[in-house]
Amino acid sequence: MEDLGFKDQQIHVKDSSLLQFVKDSSHTEFFLAEIVQLENIYKDMGEKSVSLEFCQGLAKSFSSSWIRDGKDPITWEQVQDWFKNKQMKSEAQEVPSSPANSSKVVGSSDASTITDEFETCPNPKGSGCGACFGPKYEKVPDISELAFEARSAKDEAWYDVESFISYRVVSSTGELEVRVRYAGFSKSQDEWVNVKEDVRERSIPLIPTECDKVKEGDLMLCFQERDDYDLYCDARVVKIQRRLHDETECRCIFLVKYRHDDTQEVVPWNRLCRRPTQEEPAVSINPIADLWG
Repeated sequence: MEDLGFKDQQIHVKDSSLLQFVKDSSHTEFFLAEIVQLENIYKDMGEKSVSLEFCQGLAKSFSSSWIRDGKDPITWEQVQDWFKNKQMKSEAQEVPSSPANSSKVVGSSDASTITDEFETCPNPKGSGCGACFGPKYEKVPDISELAFEARSAKDEAWYDVESFISYRVVSSTGELEVRVRYAGFSKSQDEWVNVKEDVRERSIPLIPTECDKVKEGDLMLCFQERDDYDLYCDARVVKIQRRLHDETECRCIFLVKYRHDDTQEVVPWNRLCRRPTQEEPAVSINPIADLWG
């Protein structure tokens, strides 16, 4: 295995808040949580321009975050440069965009800015890296608000991710792997997993009022009960027997087929979790920064 540094990696945020890995970026100074915020700001600011004051405020917010304790602060020039490069990359792709998705970077003398809608928030030690906005903008999600799960190679089961420890590139394949710490487990259970195949946005527990969203053929996360273990594993919905019920208890019956062992089982609604999307394969996070602070 070859451990790589931060160079030549970039993050993009998808509409579903997943993070997709792409290459060719020179912005090595930002952590993942900061890139998440930059991408969301770029996506949401529409035709508004980014002023000098805005870049200064965002740089101050990043630099005062707990994740930068003992590390170099971010400068407003780095923030401005990020937006400039982002805009140039978008223009180079020559993809038609609506006004709601376009942006530019300007100097402090430009009249059309979003400085009056931006203010930094205090970031006490232990709080997330965040930036707050006025009426038009909500607080940009930090990485602690993005929930993910990872599949263990030991049992093919999915576990909630507490944190991403490090990452590496497999020299023989060029694929990314990330070292995860599972929620509720000690560091002795940390594991390297494949980013593309084994990390994804956390599944959503099924509730009685949403059983109609489940279709035959859907990929679900199912609680598999066995004599010697209980695991959350991927399963396909084979058949659904729908029944009338109220909002508090679903009476529908689901026949599922587990992907890891091809066994079938009839399960109730409260053993199922929906996927946020049904796209296959599920593309997920690329952990390219030091998330441990």
